[in-house]
Amino acid sequence: MVDDSNRPSLQDQTPDLSVIVLCYHAGEPIKLLVQRLIDALVGSGVPTFELVLVANDWPGSTDQTAKIVSALAIADTRLVPVIERKEGMMGWDVRQGLRRAHGNVLAIFEGDGQVAPVELIRAYNLLRRGSYDIVKTYRAARHDGFKRRCLSFVYNGLFHLLFPRVRARDINSKPKLLTRAAYEQLRLSADDWFIDAEIMLQAQSLNLRIGELPTTFQSLEGRQSFVTAGTVVEFIGNLIRYRFKTFRRSRRR
Repeated sequence: MVDDSNRPSLQDQTPDLSVIVLCYHAGEPIKLLVQRLIDALVGSGVPTFELVLVANDWPGSTDQTAKIVSALAIADTRLVPVIERKEGMMGWDVRQGLRRAHGNVLAIFEGDGQVAPVELIRAYNLLRRGSYDIVKTYRAARHDGFKRRCLSFVYNGLFHLLFPRVRARDINSKPKLLTRAAYEQLRLSADDWFIDAEIMLQAQSLNLRIGELPTTFQSLEGRQSFVTAGTVVEFIGNLIRYRFKTFRRSRRR
């Protein structure tokens, strides 16, 4: 574990990096992931950072993630808890996290442990040294099962069929990193799983510069995936609606 006992407070400075960690129903394993992220960020020399821990939940839920996140944040001022009554799915959580983030660079990171923190560091370094507005990963190696790979193949294939101008692979892969300037140009509204596609589609429309790098996607331990065949049907419906919306908009010009 990295010794960071002399770290500066973030109260009066803008962090170089804000990491929006999606913690929905992550449970006890989020403790280890948060520490691994801190160790990686400190060890790689990121000057200042914050972890925005998004643990929104539905009324009546008995899941303990929100309490765990609250306790972690009390012990470390670099941790920013976002705990609200949920009004949407992943997209809503992402948007709430982005709104609470203060960094010059914003990263969206899944809290399920399937991507190692070192991948975040690699993406951050590419963004900082390259001429990019957005840097994202694509899953070159996957250990999450045949079904998930098939669902992803179908979704990405349809995405590129409908939006061939978007030069990016594996649209839903994270981490995704954006400069503050790039984020402030986006007008995100998706409350569901469409948020990744919405980011990439708007980035292409704005001619933002996109960098990519390969990552390894590990198996999911401890719970079932929230991504199902029904989720992909939802994805596809959103893609088709967005395609028709952009088509009508272009016809009016």
